[in-house]
Amino acid sequence: MSENRLAERAAELDAADGLAERRELFALDDGTVYLDGNSLGALPRHVEDRMADVIGRQWGELRIRSWDESGWWTAPERIGERIAPLVGAAPGQVVVGDSTSVNVFKAVVAAVRMAPEGRDEILVDATTFPTDGYIAESAARLTGHRTVVVDPADVPDVVGPRTAAALVNHVDYRTGRLHDLPGITAALHGRGALAVWDLCHSAGALPVGLDEHGVDLAVGCTYKYLNGGPGSPAYLYVAERHQDRFDSPLPGWNSHADPFGMTRGYTPAEGAVRGRVGTPDILSMLALEAALDVWDGVTVESVRAKSLALTDFFLECVEAYVPRGRVTSLTPAAHAERGSQVALACPGAPAVMESLIARGVVGDLRRPDVLRFGFTPLYVGFADTERAARVLAEVLAAVGVPAGG
Repeated sequence: MSENRLAERAAELDAADGLAERRELFALDDGTVYLDGNSLGALPRHVEDRMADVIGRQWGELRIRSWDESGWWTAPERIGERIAPLVGAAPGQVVVGDSTSVNVFKAVVAAVRMAPEGRDEILVDATTFPTDGYIAESAARLTGHRTVVVDPADVPDVVGPRTAAALVNHVDYRTGRLHDLPGITAALHGRGALAVWDLCHSAGALPVGLDEHGVDLAVGCTYKYLNGGPGSPAYLYVAERHQDRFDSPLPGWNSHADPFGMTRGYTPAEGAVRGRVGTPDILSMLALEAALDVWDGVTVESVRAKSLALTDFFLECVEAYVPRGRVTSLTPAAHAERGSQVALACPGAPAVMESLIARGVVGDLRRPDVLRFGFTPLYVGFADTERAARVLAEVLAAVGVPAGG
């Protein structure tokens, strides 16, 4: 299909896009195609004014009174309730705070402690983001378990009577492959093991269905598709049925049943509050809360439909514009196996991405040879998508990447 026809199709698709108006809620310039929301989401415009109030009035004027009068103390649970519908969780099961890594540690250790006796193995996603693997190894050492590294697709065949829990990424950060959360969770439960899911690359991009599929524990960051800002706090999901047995390895004063009692002995609070540890990072926490306003009136299903349409269209444009053999898609073509990014293997990828960014198409790189393009449906359009593929073809020609590698 010709370049003109693809550009015309992009305009038609943008005109029919029910989410197109959401772009105006973000601080984006027309000269840049931002396809790195799978690493850091764009800034919602209103967050700056909201934070000026948090800093100037709540902190500057009210000071300590804001823990009560401005709702600082209850922010972790309140913001958790905002995230819960985006991951398919009923109220009372999500708490916000700490980093993803810290929450992975809490979740894995707690899962091992809840597992039946005599189970000494933790299955770990072989394709996981490195930190998850590091944390799982540490959790195993601390609890007297061992880790077994396994491809997510093989979990149903590997899980056995010695498996306590499995830690799996919902979407592969490198390739964009979407793993079978319902099937893997069911297979783990069928052998008496618990399922811990990392949702960093799926929450805010596609339906997760934590309650529907019986997930035990889950964690995720908020600075990607949830647009919470750099280093914004992560979240922890603890299924209601496990909350009375959730034994956190980090029993901080914020998760105490009577935090201001200052007693020497620890008595855990009821519910998801057990997932708290220390004093929350209020500035980042409230920036995240403000950012979540962009989700008002938006369904995850509509976001998923646009995500698939965008990634389909990008792959179509790449096929049309880029000579065969110069890039290879690592992202599955099947919708059921695709997240919201497209990963392309490419010789000379570092130079290619550097040139793309210089020309206003911002993606990112995973060494040695993977170009990643994240499609955030709330602010990426079809004209952006066509332009990205067209500029990619121009860059590949300019840097001399040969066909066939």
